[in-house]
Amino acid sequence: MNSMTGEQSISFEKPPYLFASASVAGKKEGEGPLGEKIDLICEDPMLGEENWEKAESMLQIKAIQLALEKAGKMPQQIRYIFAGDLLGQLIATSFGVEELEIPLFGLYGACSTCGETLSLAAMTVSAGYADQVLAVTSSHFGSAEKQFRFPLGYGNQRPLSATWTVTGSGAFLLSAQKSHAKITGITTGKVVDYGVRDSLNMGACMAPAAADTICQNLMDFNRQPQDYDRIITGDLGYVGQTILLELLKEKGFDIKKQHMDCGIEIYDRKLQDTHSGGSGCGCSAVTLSAMILPKIEKGDWKRILFVPTGALLSTVSFNEGQTVPGIAHAVVIEHC
Repeated sequence: MNSMTGEQSISFEKPPYLFASASVAGKKEGEGPLGEKIDLICEDPMLGEENWEKAESMLQIKAIQLALEKAGKMPQQIRYIFAGDLLGQLIATSFGVEELEIPLFGLYGACSTCGETLSLAAMTVSAGYADQVLAVTSSHFGSAEKQFRFPLGYGNQRPLSATWTVTGSGAFLLSAQKSHAKITGITTGKVVDYGVRDSLNMGACMAPAAADTICQNLMDFNRQPQDYDRIITGDLGYVGQTILLELLKEKGFDIKKQHMDCGIEIYDRKLQDTHSGGSGCGCSAVTLSAMILPKIEKGDWKRILFVPTGALLSTVSFNEGQTVPGIAHAVVIEHC
């Protein structure tokens, strides 16, 4: 059914379709450049809940409900959910989807999780193991800061290389049922470690992994950057974008004309004080649903390479003085 391509890629002989999607985000994201395109803006950062973690779970369930509503599907029609978040033991996901009673694959790829969920969901549908599958990711500024950095009340200063964790969730229904967007291939990333130890400079941590995966995708599919209308990374931000372009030039690929970054698109850094841009699982997921997929479905873009990026650190590894490795998963999405 599927064809292994090159060293790390799959080319789907029966491509799964992105049948429906939905995006939910917070007030700050709603005030950004994509605000009018996001399906639901939640003005209350707590979403009526008693803590940040429960609020993030609510982001997921709201995104799922909206995606199902758009598709005209009921939860019992969904075979599996592939989902993940940034929190320890994926608590935003497990508490978020439990009421749906859909079999769950909980996944962690840090901020690359959207690419991981889409990849595995696509493999499942293309292979005939399911007709309808959900891929869901989320992040929340409050819960991420609480876990990885400082309590919000501490009011610590952020360096200019820091990014702002997106409060948001994206849900995607992958189906054997035809639509105007399909996943035709994937390139699974490797863990890449350049020895960066600055946990506030996510762009520098993740850019080498993004460069590695993009380069591998181009070689595996025997393509050039111009074969894609856009090559879109997840949340490298302005700092990471500069590093990425330089690393790929060293490998013989110039993607400057094609490159976009979800972390750059989702905020206005000058007006919103987001420094290097946006980050978090929700960054690439919200941008894919709100901005990227509509352009593909309309045919404005015929083929894009979507490359969510993740920094594989935890509070334990950081406190032990370990480096921050990165990973990136690429998904080829085409108009049909």
